[in-house]
Amino acid sequence: MTLKSQWQVVGAPVDPDSTDRLFFSPHEWDTVEALAARIIPTDQDPGAREARVVVFIDRYLSGIDYIFAAADGSGFLELSGKSAEAWRARIQDMQRTYRHGLAAVDAVARETGGKAFVELDEAHQDRVCELVSGAPKPGAVTLDTTESVSTFLQGVFDEGMEFWPALCLHVRQGFYCDPVYGGNKDRVGWQVIGFDGPASLKDTMDGTYSTAKYFVQDYDWSELIPHLTEQSEFPVPPPVVADRDA
Repeated sequence: MTLKSQWQVVGAPVDPDSTDRLFFSPHEWDTVEALAARIIPTDQDPGAREARVVVFIDRYLSGIDYIFAAADGSGFLELSGKSAEAWRARIQDMQRTYRHGLAAVDAVARETGGKAFVELDEAHQDRVCELVSGAPKPGAVTLDTTESVSTFLQGVFDEGMEFWPALCLHVRQGFYCDPVYGGNKDRVGWQVIGFDGPASLKDTMDGTYSTAKYFVQDYDWSELIPHLTEQSEFPVPPPVVADRDA
């Protein structure tokens, strides 16, 4: 088995402004874009529509050409052998999940609103989303909002997921992903959360970009984890002070 660093790089970064559909039909494309716009709506900040999340999802579902971006962001790794077989099977399963799921969305839309999902107003679209998801519409999220979560962007696989949770996961990924994948156009997803992000993936490999500024430089262990220091039989490490000249 070869390392990913030895895999051939093919293709180029995905153009977020592309209207070429590699997997979705025209109607499916419009439906996914409308659904994404209700999951991360446009308000005072850009939403999924502006981030071109639909492009990200379409490319992901199109096959195995857009799975792993090259380390320098110049294109994508070419899958082969068992890895390609496994990914192809997984993507085919998700393709079926989407086809059936989107058909179900339109069925609910026509049953409750008499029109396809994309033809409904936003209020009726939200109601369809509630019925399809089986959950009420979430409230507004602010920086001081706290709530339980079940999934995170990093390290979450969609294998075996039903349509709605898979769609929500893909919308979040398309909103916050590195732009090489086609979503997060103009880095709007990062801008919404105040994250500058690297100019390119290459910058994360050669040290041009660093996240050091997001870490606390001066700290005292006893302040960070007081509940542990109170119970510990071992001495607490002395405070750490960053070397400003390093």
